[in-house]
Amino acid sequence: MIKRYVVLFSVFLLSMLASARLLAAPGEVTILCYHEISEPGESLAADYAVSPTLLVRHLDWLKNNGYHFVSMDDVLADRAGKRPLPAKAVLLTFDDGYRSVYTRVFPLLKMFKAPAVIALVGSWLEEQGNVDFDGRQIPRSDLLSWQEIHEMQDSGLVEVASHSFALHRGMQANPQGNMEPAATSRLYFPDQQRYETEAAYGKRILADLRQNNALIKHHLGSAPRIMIWPYGAHNVTTRALATKAGLPITMTLDDGPNVESTPLSQLRRILVDSHVTLPVLEREITLRAHNISDNDRPAKVMHVDLDNIYDRDPAQQERNLGHLLDRIQLLGVNTVYLQAFSDPDGNGSADAMYFPNRHLPMRADLFNRTVWQISTRTKVKRVYAWMPMLAFDLPASEPAAKDLVETEQSNADHLVMGYHRLSPFSPRARQVIRDIYQDLSRSVAFEGLLFHDDVTLSDYEDASPQALQAYRSWGLPTTLKAIRDNDDLLGRWTILKIHTLDNFARELADVVREEQPDLRTARNLYAQVALNPRSETWYAQSLESSLRNYGFTAIMAMPYMEQAPDHQAFFRDMVERVKSIPGAMDRVVFELQATDWRTGKHIPSQELADTMAMLYRMGVRHVGYYPDNLFQDHPDPAVLKPVFDSKSSLPE
Repeated sequence: MIKRYVVLFSVFLLSMLASARLLAAPGEVTILCYHEISEPGESLAADYAVSPTLLVRHLDWLKNNGYHFVSMDDVLADRAGKRPLPAKAVLLTFDDGYRSVYTRVFPLLKMFKAPAVIALVGSWLEEQGNVDFDGRQIPRSDLLSWQEIHEMQDSGLVEVASHSFALHRGMQANPQGNMEPAATSRLYFPDQQRYETEAAYGKRILADLRQNNALIKHHLGSAPRIMIWPYGAHNVTTRALATKAGLPITMTLDDGPNVESTPLSQLRRILVDSHVTLPVLEREITLRAHNISDNDRPAKVMHVDLDNIYDRDPAQQERNLGHLLDRIQLLGVNTVYLQAFSDPDGNGSADAMYFPNRHLPMRADLFNRTVWQISTRTKVKRVYAWMPMLAFDLPASEPAAKDLVETEQSNADHLVMGYHRLSPFSPRARQVIRDIYQDLSRSVAFEGLLFHDDVTLSDYEDASPQALQAYRSWGLPTTLKAIRDNDDLLGRWTILKIHTLDNFARELADVVREEQPDLRTARNLYAQVALNPRSETWYAQSLESSLRNYGFTAIMAMPYMEQAPDHQAFFRDMVERVKSIPGAMDRVVFELQATDWRTGKHIPSQELADTMAMLYRMGVRHVGYYPDNLFQDHPDPAVLKPVFDSKSSLPE
């Protein structure tokens, strides 16, 4: 009976997963983000500059390949149902207010009859002499004059947007002195050893937006309606404050297409920089038109314990971090799963956190620093915050510390995890966890969440009073033995526990998305869940449910841990199981073990490399490993990097 429940549940989820891609809405409008247009060697910001010749080639290619240049008025008319956008609509935007927009872009806009939006930084335009341009001095004459802006606006082709008054800069955002985007960072005051309060943060952002609106209205006669976030950095607070300031339309640099359901407050743009040749532009537009994002590119994952970076000596801690950055570069990985919690005793439960929070001690303010250094000093595209969902060892002073998952005495012939976990059925425990995730989201910008392997409840869990009350509301007995003794009840209980855990994970992800709107999710899944249908009842985990509820499922494909007698058969069976689910290979990470924890010995680097190569030959797209041994340089980058490099970084 239990198998019938699991199969029916799996078929339903499988059909939902298979249809999701087919139901994806077509792209509504592609928005391109340019900055400076200048000849090589003359640019103020070379990495973001595009040559005049390349811009002409871009516009010519768009025109000759059926793309139509549109204005923001056209987008709004389409949204209001008044006038549909043409197929393959493109909106041009130019950030920062370089004078080249007038001298080199404006003539092209008139020639191609192409509307555009220009985004202005008020504090730069107010300067009389030199401008502090992201930390260096440039002549004011390198930026647009108000007269030039007025002429472009009067042409009817150019709309002026706000790019903030003074948020286009970095502010100290952690004790180590990293300068991070002013719009989303909470300012750190080193003399007071504290962060900016939420109230002060909101007041600062709103004042800035209003100041730039007033400046633009003073010079041009009307206030802007569009806010373009510096560096693309935004969150729920900034978007709400933009609306309050009269800027209901905001633009980002988030990945993915703009479709009819994309909010006007979160319009996505493609960053066009010096590396975007014509073939690259074509590829980027085509990927988004097919609803393909960076999330669809093969992931090459390094799973990192921040406990290995931490040291009571700040100088040694910095050396450890520097060594990690070197290893990331040498390995050629593009994704890092980074521990955000501290688990020095290795019991799987968070004793402290690596970011300021309301409920647990902070071992060190290290997560912000590490994420920022990885994001700015390596080629990693995605940093995931690796977090427990339930396994928090709260101080005894916290009332929710008592609301634990209760594990009954087990006589099962399978592993019962027995982690120290807060009960997902306790409202006050859930609120504490939500608070911790909200605090995490405010610590630094990151791309994803990896939920720890504590997202599990065995068939001997949860026997806490709150859980038993929930089972009663589900129409189930309030003793776990009575449920286990009936296959029909066991099947129902398993499905409902899976839903409870996955729903809470989505809820936590939504909390983080308020600060990290482009957030991706992943979760660790036990290998047996993928190999043995019966194991769903042992762990309250389901491969199909995981594929439905998380962006990625990182299966712990670890034959040494599973004591598999035939490692090749173990991997072959797992790949075949994943392949049997349509689309699953695009969303499953095969996470290998780099250490045999039973013996304490490293898995040889060559064996890891050979296993990765074998998985790639089988059609696996996403591969990673855990743990990374920083101090013994294991695995060996010289052995693993050629295998990682053999996998194309583009969608397949």
